[in-house]
Amino acid sequence: MAPFIIVILASYLIGSISFSIIISKRVAGIDVREKGSGNAGTTNVLRSVGKGAAALTLLGDVSKGVVAILLAMLVGVIWKDVDVLTLKYLAGFMAIVGHTYPVFFGFKGGKGVATALGVLLMLNWKIGLICLIFAIVIIAVTRMVSVGSLLAAILFPILIIFMEGEKSFGMILVSVLIALLVIFNHRSNIKRIREGNENKLSFK
Repeated sequence: MAPFIIVILASYLIGSISFSIIISKRVAGIDVREKGSGNAGTTNVLRSVGKGAAALTLLGDVSKGVVAILLAMLVGVIWKDVDVLTLKYLAGFMAIVGHTYPVFFGFKGGKGVATALGVLLMLNWKIGLICLIFAIVIIAVTRMVSVGSLLAAILFPILIIFMEGEKSFGMILVSVLIALLVIFNHRSNIKRIREGNENKLSFK
């Protein structure tokens, strides 16, 4: 039980480090949650602060998922009888939860997509890469980051079921929870998509 508690709490705290808020305050002297869409994520930083800040935000948010999984692997080395695979999936999920509800920033964070990308690449780089390419193609076609993120989130547990060799019920359950959390975080986007007024990227 101890390794699971350690990983769950530590991964949540890692996820709670909101790079979008930190970087936007340092670079532009603003809280990105008070600008644009109000979301503490890469896309809003891109629109509200600029490309450089957005790139740093993306890198930082992806790294949170990576670090959380590495932590789970380290705990698995210390506690040799623990189910490391389930531990890694829990770490990834809690990092995304922390990103969404950061304890350090009033529990108002981002939508977890970049952190989820880091998690996916660490859990299974092939599945993570497929989801990333799939999302990029969808975004390029629709010019809507939300659509690419939502469809990639749905694709993730499906690929886990059909592509992951060693899997368990807990692992599949957590992959579904990760997808549901990303979808839940995009509920306002889903509403705008249905109404036909979702924000679109400009590739100029």
